[in-house]
Amino acid sequence: MDWIFLILAGCGEMSGVTSLGFYSATKKKLALVSMIISFIFSFSFLYLSLQTIPMSIGYSIWTGIGAAGGSLMNMWLFNESKSFKRFFFIFLIIISVIGLKFVS
Repeated sequence: MDWIFLILAGCGEMSGVTSLGFYSATKKKLALVSMIISFIFSFSFLYLSLQTIPMSIGYSIWTGIGAAGGSLMNMWLFNESKSFKRFFFIFLIIISVIGLKFVS
């Protein structure tokens, strides 16, 4: 169950970063509220997952999910660069997250 909590925490991080992008672009209060709620959701599930998952593994996976997912969402929603190099390194982050899951 803790791994599910960690994945949910990563999704919350991804949502928070995306909401931050919307807030930066529009300055709308709804985007700010969405960002705050997303980060509260993310930190809550991160806290729950770290009850049994080691901090070094949990934090690394949470950060990886947030970084990779946030980058992909921003490329999709805000038309950021979609170069092969960028996709390659995001792919490496995802592979690293999966690898950490298997070795822990």
